[in-house]
Amino acid sequence: MTPALNFPPELLLRAQGIRVAFFDVDGVLTDGGLYFSAEGEALKRFHTLDGHGLKLLARAGIAVCVISGRDSAPLRLRLKTLGVEHLRLGTEDKRPAAEELLAELGLDWSQAAAIGDDWPDLPVLQRAAFACAPPQAHAEVRAIAQHVTTARAGEGAAREFCDLLLVAGGHYRRLLEHTLTPEPRA
Repeated sequence: MTPALNFPPELLLRAQGIRVAFFDVDGVLTDGGLYFSAEGEALKRFHTLDGHGLKLLARAGIAVCVISGRDSAPLRLRLKTLGVEHLRLGTEDKRPAAEELLAELGLDWSQAAAIGDDWPDLPVLQRAAFACAPPQAHAEVRAIAQHVTTARAGEGAAREFCDLLLVAGGHYRRLLEHTLTPEPRA
């Protein structure tokens, strides 16, 4: 099967060699809206396309790292469900958190990609080899991103970022074919 996805060659070249992907949460994995119950509990809406993209990155050997200024039970539950192990939650200073994760993984900025939407994400996006933003991201973030997704945050933007990394890394076709023709069970 020939994949339907098609990214510009120069974009794929920029995204080659990525071994770790940093994700912001609000405004990337969610639509950026803050929802609270009557009891003050934070509620989050996540898209299944984005979640599956994170799982595909992990299957391809690309470390998934989430760094967020907020921390909540729904967020922790979603990340646990997706198998995301590399987290730094409740931190506004994202660069040191990213550097800590890079050190733990034995990687460096030249192997990192990131997607974010606002000023707290800028230090990570600026240092990463490949930076991405959803279309409603702040103008300063869009200005330094090598790719602005067509999908909106919380509606497939993270999946588009994941797919781009998978295509650039040569993993996409193999993962797609495996989905279409799974290995026989013993």
